[in-house]
Amino acid sequence: MDQEKIDNMRSTLSKLEDIKNSQESIIDKINHVITDLFEHPDKELEKAMEEAHQRSSDNIEAVNEAIEDYEMKINQLELQD
Repeated sequence: MDQEKIDNMRSTLSKLEDIKNSQESIIDKINHVITDLFEHPDKELEKAMEEAHQRSSDNIEAVNEAIEDYEMKINQLELQD
Protein backbone atom coordinates (compact mmCIF):
# COMPACT_ATOMS: atom_id res chain seq x y z
CA MET A 1 0.00 0.00 0.00
CA ASP A 2 1.04 3.52 -0.71
CA GLN A 3 2.72 5.19 2.28
CA GLU A 4 1.09 8.49 1.32
CA LYS A 5 -2.36 6.92 1.72
CA ILE A 6 -1.44 5.57 5.15
CA ASP A 7 -0.10 8.99 6.15
CA ASN A 8 -3.35 10.61 5.01
CA MET A 9 -5.34 8.06 6.98
CA ARG A 10 -3.23 8.77 10.09
CA SER A 11 -3.96 12.47 9.62
CA THR A 12 -7.68 11.69 9.49
CA LEU A 13 -7.30 9.54 12.60
CA SER A 14 -5.71 12.50 14.36
CA LYS A 15 -8.71 14.65 13.42
CA LEU A 16 -11.05 12.00 14.82
CA GLU A 17 -9.11 12.09 18.10
CA ASP A 18 -9.47 15.88 18.10
CA ILE A 19 -13.23 15.56 17.64
CA LYS A 20 -13.38 13.15 20.57
CA ASN A 21 -11.33 15.52 22.73
CA SER A 22 -13.62 18.41 21.79
CA GLN A 23 -16.67 16.40 22.82
CA GLU A 24 -15.01 15.55 26.14
CA SER A 25 -14.34 19.25 26.68
CA ILE A 26 -17.99 20.02 25.98
CA ILE A 27 -19.04 17.46 28.58
CA ASP A 28 -16.70 19.08 31.08
CA LYS A 29 -18.26 22.49 30.44
CA ILE A 30 -21.78 21.06 30.69
CA ASN A 31 -20.81 19.51 34.03
CA HIS A 32 -19.67 22.94 35.25
CA VAL A 33 -23.06 24.41 34.35
CA ILE A 34 -24.85 21.53 36.08
CA THR A 35 -22.73 22.09 39.18
CA ASP A 36 -23.56 25.81 39.12
CA LEU A 37 -27.23 24.89 39.01
CA PHE A 38 -26.95 23.32 42.47
CA GLU A 39 -26.55 26.85 43.86
CA HIS A 40 -29.00 28.53 41.48
CA PRO A 41 -31.55 25.89 40.44
CA ASP A 42 -33.30 26.13 37.10
CA LYS A 43 -35.19 22.96 36.19
CA GLU A 44 -35.50 23.80 32.49
CA LEU A 45 -31.80 24.56 32.11
CA GLU A 46 -30.91 21.47 34.13
CA LYS A 47 -33.02 19.31 31.83
CA ALA A 48 -31.45 20.90 28.75
CA MET A 49 -27.94 20.31 30.12
CA GLU A 50 -28.71 16.69 30.98
CA GLU A 51 -29.94 16.14 27.42
CA ALA A 52 -26.88 17.89 25.97
CA HIS A 53 -24.65 15.77 28.21
CA GLN A 54 -26.29 12.60 26.92
CA ARG A 55 -25.95 13.66 23.27
CA SER A 56 -22.29 14.53 23.78
CA SER A 57 -21.69 11.19 25.50
CA ASP A 58 -23.36 9.43 22.56
CA ASN A 59 -21.14 11.40 20.17
CA ILE A 60 -18.01 10.32 22.04
CA GLU A 61 -19.13 6.71 21.84
CA ALA A 62 -19.77 6.99 18.10
CA VAL A 63 -16.42 8.67 17.47
CA ASN A 64 -14.62 6.05 19.60
CA GLU A 65 -16.17 3.30 17.49
CA ALA A 66 -15.15 5.12 14.29
CA ILE A 67 -11.60 5.51 15.64
CA GLU A 68 -11.33 1.81 16.48
CA ASP A 69 -12.63 0.78 13.05
CA TYR A 70 -10.34 3.23 11.25
CA GLU A 71 -7.30 2.11 13.27
CA MET A 72 -8.01 -1.47 12.22
CA LYS A 73 -8.14 -0.39 8.57
CA ILE A 74 -4.82 1.41 8.93
CA ASN A 75 -3.24 -1.59 10.66
CA GLN A 76 -4.47 -3.94 7.94
CA LEU A 77 -3.01 -1.69 5.24
CA GLU A 78 0.30 -1.49 7.06
CA LEU A 79 0.45 -5.29 7.28
CA GLN A 80 -0.05 -5.53 3.54
CA ASP A 81 3.07 -3.44 2.93
